[in-house]
Amino acid sequence: MNLKETINQDLKDAMKAKDNKKRDALRLLTSAFKQIEVDERKELSDEDVIKIIQTQVKRRDDAAAQYEQAGREDLMQIEKEEIAYYMPYLPKQLSDEELKEALEKIIQTTGATTLKDMGKVMGLASKELSGKADGKRINECVKVLLA
Repeated sequence: MNLKETINQDLKDAMKAKDNKKRDALRLLTSAFKQIEVDERKELSDEDVIKIIQTQVKRRDDAAAQYEQAGREDLMQIEKEEIAYYMPYLPKQLSDEELKEALEKIIQTTGATTLKDMGKVMGLASKELSGKADGKRINECVKVLLA
């Protein structure tokens, strides 16, 4: 069973269990899948599904931060709950130590020594660590390692 089928099955289970919050969160996700399938006229692979989930998590995270700044704890909590529903479908995220080790290897491979070489490192790191670490975390760690 691929990832998209798993999510659809979990959606059906949430409907049967009358778990409205999970149902609504997964419906938003499946509608994002359908939108991409219709727009690009293609069947989604697991990698495509993971990228869409990551995009949705980032959107929810940004919205939660804005709600927090506006003092809307109720809306922030809703966004955080949706993120929690999406996280089990993403690959296991690297710990800070694992991320640092992976980036040190990439830096050695590219021969980067200063922040001017950051573009080379980020290009390779984004490809190799896709799905395993957020781009913002990768960026921050590379800055620290090259500083």
